[in-house]
Amino acid sequence: MKTNTDKAAIDAFLTRGVENAFPSRDFVKARLLEGKPLTMYLGVDPTGPTLHLGHAIVLMKLREFQDLGHKVILLIGDFTGMIGDPTDKSAARKRLTRKEVLANAKNYKKQASKILSFTGANKAELKYNSKWLGKMSFEDVVELASHYTVQQMLERDMFETRVKEGKPVHLHEFLYPLMQGYDSVAMDVDGEIGGNDQTFNMLAGRTLMKELKHKEKFVIATKLLTDPTGKKMGKSEGNMITLEDSAEDMFGKIMSWPDGMIVPGFEILTRVPMNGIAEQAASDPRAMKARLAQDVAAFFYGDKAAEKAAASFSSTFQKHEIPTDIPEFVVKGAKMNIIELLVASKLASSNGEARRLIDGGGVKVDGHAIEGYDAEVIPTEKGVVIQKGKRHFVRAVRK
Repeated sequence: MKTNTDKAAIDAFLTRGVENAFPSRDFVKARLLEGKPLTMYLGVDPTGPTLHLGHAIVLMKLREFQDLGHKVILLIGDFTGMIGDPTDKSAARKRLTRKEVLANAKNYKKQASKILSFTGANKAELKYNSKWLGKMSFEDVVELASHYTVQQMLERDMFETRVKEGKPVHLHEFLYPLMQGYDSVAMDVDGEIGGNDQTFNMLAGRTLMKELKHKEKFVIATKLLTDPTGKKMGKSEGNMITLEDSAEDMFGKIMSWPDGMIVPGFEILTRVPMNGIAEQAASDPRAMKARLAQDVAAFFYGDKAAEKAAASFSSTFQKHEIPTDIPEFVVKGAKMNIIELLVASKLASSNGEARRLIDGGGVKVDGHAIEGYDAEVIPTEKGVVIQKGKRHFVRAVRK
C-alpha cells in the first residue's frame, strides 16, 4: 500500500491531540515525508475487561497513522500486565495472574476494531508480548538490565516521590519499563504511541533500540483526557467511559463532565475543526457539550443511535420524563427488600454499594427517595420504577 506524504495530513497527525514527539516533531515529520512504510505500535496491558475512552484517544491517532498507509500493531501486554505498570501509582499495583490477564484481554480486539481496521490490504496486527518476554532466561534479564542505570530509573517522578516519602519501590517495578522497552526491540518497530503518562516507558524503549538495534525509534505522546483537577479519566479514577458502554450511557456520562473538558474533548475525541470551538463552548457550554456527546456516540454507534441517545437524555433529564425502554425485573413474591432488589436487578453490585446509594439519596421508587434500608418494594403488573442516580432505571414487575 502506498503511503500518504501529504504535508497537511502529516501535520494534523503530529499536532492535534499530541502532547510531545521524540526525538522531535521535525524528526518524525521527515520520516513520514520519505514515503517509506513505517511500523508503529500501541501497547495495552489488560488490567480490566474493557478498553475505555482513554484508550480510544490513542487508538484514533494510531488509526490516522494506519490511514496514512503505515503498518500498525496493537500489542496486548499479557506478560507486562502480570507485572503491573507503576505509572502514576503511589504504591505497587496488585499483581494479576495469567488467567486474569487473558480473561481481561478476551474482547480487546473486538473493542479496538471499532477504531482500527483489522481487515484489508493494510490490516492492523495483534500481538502478545508473552511471546518473547515469557521466554527470557534470568541471564537474558540481567543482560537487558545492564543497559539501564538506577539513576535513570529514579528520574521517574513516582519512584522519586515514594523514596522521599519512605514508601517501598519494588525491584519488579524497576523491571517494568525494561520489559516494555524490550517490546520495541522484539518487534523491531519504527515508533511507539501512547498517552503522555507513558512517556518514561516509551523512552525506555527508545534507549534500548539505540543500544541493541542502533535505530532511532520515534515516540508519539498523546494528550490525556483529564478533568479540571488534572486527574485522568480512566479505570483508576472510577469515571471511565468504556467502549462497551451504550450510546445512551456515553452521551449521559459526557453530559456530566465539567465545562472545562469540552474544548479538550473536541480536540482529542473528534475530528471537528477547532476554529470557534472555544468561543462557542464559552458562550453556550451546555449546547456544545451535547454536540460533543453526540459526536462521540455517533463515532461508535452511528448517527441514528446518537440522535436517539440525545433525545433520550433530553426527555429524561431536561423534561424529567422516565425513559420508555426501561428493562424489567421480575420479582418473585409479593414484595422485596430494596437492598435485595438493587443487588438482584444489578443496579448495585453489592449490599454495601446499595446502602451507600441509599445513604446518598441516590435511590428512588416511583420518584420518591428511599431513606431506609428496610424499605419494601411491592411490585405490580404494570411495574414500579426503581431509579439509581440520574441515568439508571429498572421496572420491578410481578407476573
